[in-house]
Amino acid sequence: MPDWIVIGGGITGIALSYELQKIGCSVLLIEQHQKLQGSSSISYSGISYWGATTAITRILSEEGISRQRNLSNELGMDTEFRELDLLLTLEPEADLQAIINQYNHCAIVPTLLDAQEAHEREPLLNTQGISGALLLPHAHCNLDFFVRGCTDAFQGLGGKVVYAKVENLLILGDRVTGVCTPEGDFQAAQVCVCAGGMSRALLKKSGINARIYFTHAEVIVTEPVDLELRTMVMPASTKRYALEASTTDAEKEKLWDAIGQELLPPSIDAGAIQFRDRRIRFGQLSRVLTDPDAAIDPVASEVNIRASVSQILPKVAELKGQWQHCLVAFSNDSLPLIGAVNEYENLHLFSGFTSPTVYALPLARRFAAHVTGKTDEIIQQLSPNRFWNNK
Repeated sequence: MPDWIVIGGGITGIALSYELQKIGCSVLLIEQHQKLQGSSSISYSGISYWGATTAITRILSEEGISRQRNLSNELGMDTEFRELDLLLTLEPEADLQAIINQYNHCAIVPTLLDAQEAHEREPLLNTQGISGALLLPHAHCNLDFFVRGCTDAFQGLGGKVVYAKVENLLILGDRVTGVCTPEGDFQAAQVCVCAGGMSRALLKKSGINARIYFTHAEVIVTEPVDLELRTMVMPASTKRYALEASTTDAEKEKLWDAIGQELLPPSIDAGAIQFRDRRIRFGQLSRVLTDPDAAIDPVASEVNIRASVSQILPKVAELKGQWQHCLVAFSNDSLPLIGAVNEYENLHLFSGFTSPTVYALPLARRFAAHVTGKTDEIIQQLSPNRFWNNK
């Protein structure tokens, strides 16, 4: 019987499995899909280490970017890590001072560019669609290669992977003994849920009410193109974050377990990133639907995404591509949810990462040390009291 079962093999699950295996724990990673799915599969994969605004996030950001810069060497596999410019576009009617005040709290303060200066940095930008942009140093990796490299390293250390869907937790008294899957039951001394947007539904099946939420995220992914996008482009006012913040108050909390609810109208953040293989991802449309399996009209979504992106990057919006969709987990305070369930001390949650490319690696390492008895003040501050609803 392994020491740990980790549920979910995306960026958070594989980072945690790798770190636990490195310190000598035996780990069984259970992942539903052999091909990467979930938020790791359609993420822009940007590493926003500049965005820290608190003492905790500054420490984690420094650790996170340091790990990412050295991860290819550590894994012996190229994660396609690179440094690049990030342009946060400003809408023509944007309240410039309010936005600048917001970003002045970041670890790295951006440089304000007018529309023409932004166009010089990124020639694909439509100067008529923006009033300017904020310029920041940024980083990027390919999460497909990140996950593949960590998985190979994890298995090289003796870790095991099973591809199966976890249907529910196995509980005996005050302990979680394992998980149930169509491939059979698996048992372990400790269980950690790293299932991203599916975490809430999985826990709910066992009567556990966690304050973890999800949006339905939609993007368009092209084949390799001749068009060259020099920078990563995103809006300075990210509508998705406002959407998330508006759906976790006490009133809406009651609606999250009611299937078929749409808590707010969808929002679109017009942006794009080009990967090293010259594929471009652009979008993103976000919906707050309480059903993780809700049906979405891809044709209508694609029309809306292209219309929004055409205002900022018209040539990108014209590219042929495939609509893709996933769930993106988030918490009610922008910090990841890490810790043990009050009722079951051997059941843990490691999910809800707003910036997993920054925080997953350092927090996985800290969590692994913490469960072996080493006190970690940051892990303690991300305590279970933040996110468990005892009903």
